[in-house]
Amino acid sequence: MCYGYDGMAALRRSVLDRRGLLRGSMAAMAGVGLATAGVGATAASAGPKHGPGHGHGPGHGHGGRRRVPPGLISIQLWTVRGALNGEPGYDATLRHLARIGYPKVELALGYFGRNAAQLRRFLDSICLKATSSHDGISETPAALQEKIRNAVTLGQKFMVVPYLYSENVDDWKRWAEQMNVEAAAAARAGLRYGYHNHAHEFTIDLGGGRTPWDVLTEELDPRLVHLEIDIYWAVTGGIESGDGVRDPEGFTLDVIRAAPQRVLQYHVKDRHAADGDMADLGTGMIDFARIFRKHPVLEYIVENDTPDVTPQRTAEVGYRYLRHLRY
Repeated sequence: MCYGYDGMAALRRSVLDRRGLLRGSMAAMAGVGLATAGVGATAASAGPKHGPGHGHGPGHGHGGRRRVPPGLISIQLWTVRGALNGEPGYDATLRHLARIGYPKVELALGYFGRNAAQLRRFLDSICLKATSSHDGISETPAALQEKIRNAVTLGQKFMVVPYLYSENVDDWKRWAEQMNVEAAAAARAGLRYGYHNHAHEFTIDLGGGRTPWDVLTEELDPRLVHLEIDIYWAVTGGIESGDGVRDPEGFTLDVIRAAPQRVLQYHVKDRHAADGDMADLGTGMIDFARIFRKHPVLEYIVENDTPDVTPQRTAEVGYRYLRHLRY
């Protein structure tokens, strides 16, 4: 084991830096098996990339026959952090998500005064499941075991590392080694362990043209670690790197196809064409239907770091969009 990295510090940095990271992106632009049939099966046979110029207006993407199964829709609680930490508060916000129709949530920001067992009882009482969580790399083996115990208590299927940043190739190799260790421990407890991308994994040059994404996908054990692709950040990374300017969805699909790791979860987050900011689902430029057609997953997780109106409204718009999207 190679513990010693302060994983929680990276998570804290994620909480503090995601807005700054977004601003930097905009300035740079100035812009264990699968339970669902067909998941990942289309990745190898997705065919050639589509041409440029894909966006989704009011009717775009509604000609297909398939819809996202409602039981696979979730929301990352980071989206509603303002409501969780302020008004109407944690319990009322979670109840609101359940009333909207969400069957599940992806946890972040802690348990808000409860332990894992207490939180599980509360979620059960309002018919919500915590199937996934964002957790930093653990500092010690004991911290890892506590993280896994909590996830099992909550009934999770997934645990995901949300954010890492370095411009040093050795850091990324070391983190990959640690994630493989954690993933093996998680697998023994019946959990899937994943990594969630931002844009910088595709834009940082670690030397010789290699990016953090190159290193991670080479070093992470595909038998143990899956990917939670944040579609907004993948699209943004493609645009900023120059590799996806003409066809950002095609770039994202290439990322999915090329990775040895299975893509089992999406963060479904839209992007305003004019300024590159995050957008409520269905109001931006990303053709989600095209991506979903080529690669279905086990969880479609609504997220918007910068809700257009209120966190609660963003949650409602996101759920309705995924429920009615045809692909």
